[in-house]
Amino acid sequence: MIALIQRVDEASVSVAGTCVGAIGCGLLALIGVEPADGDANVRRMTERLLGYRVFADAAGKMNCSVRDISGGLLLVPQFTLAADTKKGMRPSFSSAAAPEVATRLFDQLVGAVSAQYAPVACGRFGADMRVALVNNGPVTFWLQA
Repeated sequence: MIALIQRVDEASVSVAGTCVGAIGCGLLALIGVEPADGDANVRRMTERLLGYRVFADAAGKMNCSVRDISGGLLLVPQFTLAADTKKGMRPSFSSAAAPEVATRLFDQLVGAVSAQYAPVACGRFGADMRVALVNNGPVTFWLQA
């Protein structure tokens, strides 16, 4: 399981012109699922999303998590993160999980994170989404679980 996380001042996701999820200060996490992913990956990604320290403490060091600052978390499914881009000029998506598997694991991740933390917002799996954000930093990390 892959998450591309960005520290944001605000972020939102819309489907067909309607906002389906929005947060203020917090993390935008684009989520990719790979074929071998399962329950253990969901548990580990939940820990990482809630505990990864990318926000400044009183001394200005990245030492606080989204949970520590009571920030928002916006989870957006993005199968292209699992693309194989090593060869040629066109990505291959054979390294991404099948839609039925990816949907189940994304939904499981949303449930696991929501059970431990709020506020959590999310995009819609398989939808043509528009994601808007104000990146803070910019601070962007690639997490794997």
